[in-house]
Amino acid sequence: MAIAQAPKTTSDKANQVKTANGLVEGTTEKSGIRSFKGIPFAAPPIGDLRWREPQPVKNWTGVLKTDKFGPRAMQRPIFGDMGFRSNGMSEDCLYLNVWTPAKSGNEKLPVLVYFYGGGFVAGDGSEARYDGESMAQKGIVALTVNYRLGVFGFLAHPELTKESPNKASGNYGLMDQTAALRWVQQNIAAFGGDPKRVTIAGESAGSFAVSAQMASPHSKNLIAGAIGESGSLLSLQPLMPLSQAEQTGVKFATDAGANSLAALRAIPAEQLLEATAKPGTPWFSAIVDGYFFPTSPADIFKAGQQAHVPLLGGWNSEEMNYRFIMGQEAPTTENYTKAVQKLYGDKATEALKLYPASSENEVTQSATDLAGDRFIGYSTWKWLDVHNQTGGKPVYRYYYTRPRPPMKAAMGNAAPGLAGGVVKNTDANAIKMPPATGAVHSAEIEYAMGNLPHNQVYEWSSDDYKVSETMQNYFANFIKTGNPNGKGLPEWPVMKNAKGDQVMYIDVTSGVQTDKNRARYLFLEQATTK
Repeated sequence: MAIAQAPKTTSDKANQVKTANGLVEGTTEKSGIRSFKGIPFAAPPIGDLRWREPQPVKNWTGVLKTDKFGPRAMQRPIFGDMGFRSNGMSEDCLYLNVWTPAKSGNEKLPVLVYFYGGGFVAGDGSEARYDGESMAQKGIVALTVNYRLGVFGFLAHPELTKESPNKASGNYGLMDQTAALRWVQQNIAAFGGDPKRVTIAGESAGSFAVSAQMASPHSKNLIAGAIGESGSLLSLQPLMPLSQAEQTGVKFATDAGANSLAALRAIPAEQLLEATAKPGTPWFSAIVDGYFFPTSPADIFKAGQQAHVPLLGGWNSEEMNYRFIMGQEAPTTENYTKAVQKLYGDKATEALKLYPASSENEVTQSATDLAGDRFIGYSTWKWLDVHNQTGGKPVYRYYYTRPRPPMKAAMGNAAPGLAGGVVKNTDANAIKMPPATGAVHSAEIEYAMGNLPHNQVYEWSSDDYKVSETMQNYFANFIKTGNPNGKGLPEWPVMKNAKGDQVMYIDVTSGVQTDKNRARYLFLEQATTK
């Protein structure tokens, strides 16, 4: 999307804001919140800028109309729960969106910057579940930020490393996020925000991104607080080092018919995207590149070199389904025991004590717990636990347990899909999931952001709105003060020590419980690092 250079013929000066690059003009929503959609925060990463660190935006003359979302990053349609409002799809995708309750540029309101999820291969800042209007109505300047995805955002290659001034490649999507945070530091005061009170948040890959921005020396001083929903880079699988990622990139390029970086850059974006759909193509993601991450995020947090800011985080009660342990086998005690023995060998006896299986019901629950912990529970726990030890700031942990209500009758024969998606009866190849008994991966987003009305799939009840009010108020309080507590909410204590960690269970009736599962995560840690 080319930046408009000519001034508008009509102007709405009440909705104009002067940024460092030029004037932007947004719109006023019915709520009174002003929104600015599709503001460029970095130069379009196209042509020779494909696989380059984000470059500065060129200044424009006149007024740039920001009343519609910019294009979403290049991605394949992987998840069924993503509802885009973006202006198409393009490599030219580095745009952000601002919702502000401020009437002027001197109100110094707290700021929320939200990073979308989608496995670093999908997602967009236009998705209605992340919409910032509801948070803005609570006195917060809210932003969503686009970043490059998949092969466009995370390819490493020896030629890229050689041409980089930082002698590194990969992690372009994470650097895009940092560029957006720098934009916030430079411009958010003009929208009524306080650059010294910026909280970053995200879910799934967005939560991984929050842990990444806390860890990187290039971004850790740009934030004042962090919220992570389900996931971090401190996982059971260590990040790939640059040298290995480069070889993965070379193989991908060769398979795509490109024997040089120039040839790879010459491949049209759609063709490059299709090349990632071939069987055996790697999943491009964050790596230890020696620049954005001087060493692994796990080592950075362990050494206390991360951002020393308050952290609020947690995960859901059914992050992954029991079938990811059991496969197509029936959830019997015998089948489950065999599956655990296959996973953990001589440590299976210990695993079965922590994830027990004395009945079929217990098998289903234990397999669900184990699948969720392996998928994302462990990495979230580890992040909070280490930051509690080395971060020097309060840590608040939650466990989200509210199952989604049934789908509306109008959805017909649709069924739940992977990662909270929706599988229509026409999607023959999509992965359908059994009915959930807990809170599935991504289920909490609309609740936390106050966006239940945007999701027309489910029959939301008064109980759902009650859960949303509780969770959103916890988040809003934390964004404002670094502490989730406030009037009308159950008291949420900080994490204190390993043996008595207090966890806020968020549901229709929310309340604190003492953590009973620490031994599970310690086991997973030592069972993985053989």
